[in-house]
Amino acid sequence: MGWFGRLLGVGASLGVGIAAGAWVEARAFVVREAHLPVLPAGQDELRVLHFSDIHLMGYQQRKQGFVAGLVDLHPDLVIGTGDYISSAGSVDLVADLLSGLRGIPGGFVFGSNDFSKPVPRNPFSYLAGNSTPQKHPRPLPWQRLQERLSEGGWLFLDNRSGRVEADGRIVELRGTADAHTGLDEYHLVAGPRAADADLSIGVTHAPYRRVLDAMADDGLDLVLAGHTHGGQVCLPVNRALVNNSDIPLEYTSGLNTWHHGEHSVPLHVSAGIGTSPFVPLRLFCRPEVTLLHLTARA
Repeated sequence: MGWFGRLLGVGASLGVGIAAGAWVEARAFVVREAHLPVLPAGQDELRVLHFSDIHLMGYQQRKQGFVAGLVDLHPDLVIGTGDYISSAGSVDLVADLLSGLRGIPGGFVFGSNDFSKPVPRNPFSYLAGNSTPQKHPRPLPWQRLQERLSEGGWLFLDNRSGRVEADGRIVELRGTADAHTGLDEYHLVAGPRAADADLSIGVTHAPYRRVLDAMADDGLDLVLAGHTHGGQVCLPVNRALVNNSDIPLEYTSGLNTWHHGEHSVPLHVSAGIGTSPFVPLRLFCRPEVTLLHLTARA
C-alpha cells in the first residue's frame, strides 16, 4: 500500500473514531449549575430548572431515565424552552416522564418540532448555517402536548404571559412562539417589567436578536432560550461552529449578558438534552439541563 492509501486509511479510522465518540457523547447527560444575582436584596435563593430540546423518541431509554430523574433536583421553578418530542408517540411519554415535577410552578414554550415531525437531512447541512422551516411539515398533536404539559399548572407561554408564585416569590413570565419559524409576536406581551413582581423572566425557544432586544428593552431580569443544541458539533472547549440562529456564536450556550443599546439582560441558552433522531451525535457539547441558582443582588 502506498502513502496515499495509508493516509486514506488513517483518515477513515479517525473519522470512525470521532463519529463513535460523538454517538457516545450524545448520551452523556449532565446537570450544569450556574449562579446569578437577580433577586431583590435580602431574598433567599430561588432554584430554577431550565430544560430544552428533549427531542424524545420511544426507544431512548437512557434519555428517558435522565428526564424522569430531574425531580431529584428539587427546583422551585421549572421552565421548558421547546422541542420536547420527535414523534406523536412521544407526547404522553414525555409528559409522564416530567410528571414528577407537577405541582412545581413553571412555564413552557414550543419549538418547531413540537408542531411537526423532523425529516431526514444531510447531517453536514447543519454546519452550512441557519436552517429553513420544512416546506411540507408533517403535523404532530401539539394540542395534546400543550394539554399534558399544562396539567401540573405550568403556563403555556407562546406569545402569552402570566404569573406564578415560586417559593413565596411572585414571578412574571412572558414568552414568544418560535422565532425560527417566524411565529413570534412579542408585541402581544411587551411592556415594562412588572414593578410588583419579584422576578421577571422572558421565555423563548429560538434566541433571535429581535426577541432578545425587545426583552432587554423591557427591563426583564432574565431570558431563557434553547434551540441551538449548543452548536451540537463543536470544537474543543465547547466552541460552537454554528447555532442555527442570528446571534453571535459566543451566545450559543450557557449564561451570558445580552446587550441592546443602553439596555442589557442576563441570557441563558440551554444546549438541550437531545438531537434530531436522524443526526444523533454531539461533539464537545454534552446534552444538558441547567439548575440556575438565583440569588439576591448585592
